[in-house]
Amino acid sequence: MRGIVNIIIILLVVGWLLGYIGFGAMVGNLIHILLVVAVVMVVLRLLAKI
Repeated sequence: MRGIVNIIIILLVVGWLLGYIGFGAMVGNLIHILLVVAVVMVVLRLLAKI
C-alpha cells in the first residue's frame, strides 16, 4: 500500500509542476489543488509511520 501512495504523491507533484510551468494560465486553481492533495497525502503517510 505504501508503494501506491508514493506513486500517487509523485504523480501529483509532477502534475503540479508541469501544470505550473507549462499550463499555468489554462489550468488555474487545479494546480494548487493537486499540490494540497499531495501535501496532505505526505502528512498522512508520515502520521501512519508514527
